[in-house]
Amino acid sequence: MKNLKQNFKQLTLLLAVGFTFFNCNDKLEEIEGQVATDDLDYTISSDMVLPLIGAYSTTYTRGWEDPLLVGVRGDDVNAGGLGDQPLFAETDLYNYDNGFWMYNQVWKNFYGDIVDVLNAGEIIQRYGEFATGSYVDLANQYVAETKVLSGFQHLQMSRLWGNIYIIQNPADPQIDIDNGIDSKMEVMQYVSDLMDEAIPYLPDARPNEREDVPGGVTKYTALAVKALANLEMENYQGVADATEEIISSDKFSLFPDFYELFKKPGKLCNENLFELQFSDYNTDSGDVNNHLFAPFGPSNWTPVVETASGGWGFYEPSLKFIKFMLDRGDQTRLVTSVCFTPRGIDEIMEDPAYATLPNYISNTTPSGDIFNDYPRAMFASGKHYLPSTQLTPGRNSYGSSKNLIAIRYAEILLMYAEALTQGATGTVMTADEAVNEVRNRVGMTPLSGVTNDDVMDEKFAELAMEWGVRYFDMIRLNRYDELSYEGRTFTAEDEYLPYPQAQVDLLPLE
Repeated sequence: MKNLKQNFKQLTLLLAVGFTFFNCNDKLEEIEGQVATDDLDYTISSDMVLPLIGAYSTTYTRGWEDPLLVGVRGDDVNAGGLGDQPLFAETDLYNYDNGFWMYNQVWKNFYGDIVDVLNAGEIIQRYGEFATGSYVDLANQYVAETKVLSGFQHLQMSRLWGNIYIIQNPADPQIDIDNGIDSKMEVMQYVSDLMDEAIPYLPDARPNEREDVPGGVTKYTALAVKALANLEMENYQGVADATEEIISSDKFSLFPDFYELFKKPGKLCNENLFELQFSDYNTDSGDVNNHLFAPFGPSNWTPVVETASGGWGFYEPSLKFIKFMLDRGDQTRLVTSVCFTPRGIDEIMEDPAYATLPNYISNTTPSGDIFNDYPRAMFASGKHYLPSTQLTPGRNSYGSSKNLIAIRYAEILLMYAEALTQGATGTVMTADEAVNEVRNRVGMTPLSGVTNDDVMDEKFAELAMEWGVRYFDMIRLNRYDELSYEGRTFTAEDEYLPYPQAQVDLLPLE
């Protein structure tokens, strides 16, 4: 069977169901042509991979707004972008304007993807009705994969908005709208149950062990999504059980080089349970499937590869995070997570406690790229940075061919440790062992008698700038004081974004 790269390049069956909201009668209107399913020959079982690749394609091709909005409110990251997109900066300050275009766009992005993915699952089911032999099991597996992709996106939406619609009927989403808004806990339980439905049919393998769809979801991806949903429900035994099954499989390990984990060497490594994949196919022209990493990049830099493009200067690591890491002596993770400018370094040193910085703090990255001063931010996210020397020759866009990691084994270990410190039981290892495995990779001294505060600190250090992990941890634990930083004041009313005004006008959002 063709591999993922080949299928992306010659795919003709992409699900192109757009998802927008126009009026009260057609609240979930398809704005682009749906696949003409009556024209498909469902007896050609080898073609059932095509709608599956379509589901992955629609999941991977995220709007650039999505990861920014998901993560911007944590105390690990600030909006940046000074002088542009002021309502994005206000969101970072917990001042929400539901007329802000980004809220509506991200809402449509996630729901559009959910409908596309569910449509893919229904098409695969049609192929399954005619399948024989091994294709019967393959059809069940592919449908299960679409459930994982749908569950991941429902989870992200509910984290942002709390109570949302659960979409299960892509052919007629009005049915789901008529059922009304589901509470956040109902959404998370739905996601957890959906993963239970999918797990029996998924490969018992790491994503990078798959040959049909390299990097595609497996049983362990579903277990990870289940753990995340149970974490939101504060069902810590459920978290422990799901993460313990991943750990006890002995299939996953931490990538030895934390810095390179987020660069090309870390693509499809043994640490990653789910990553959004992109490629320029190692050619200087022609087909390309890239995420737009420009929002994360500097608007002024001196790259080693002189033709490499910069970025927009959004998504800035916070001073609070930087000082937290300096206080810990957490060198490897700090240098990986933050790209410094001279102005940013001066800002750190304005605090007398940091008047003298260690020599590893520099505006030159370990890869030799120099981040100069620019007005929109003082720092850039190193986890979204690809060294110019790792760009494919001839490809100059910021982060070209870089993947976007969504779930990795370090987070699994730390969720397991967190569950144990919250009273859950597990036998595969202790909380100390789980935390110290993560610390050992970056040369941090081991801890003993790990507490929940220790785990939260470790998650802060390890997972900063990644999919809002820090923010969602803090609101789940009601640690509003952590989010009231650098002049901000956070209250319970700030936990969820308001529904976009465009949707309030058209949908029965109550």
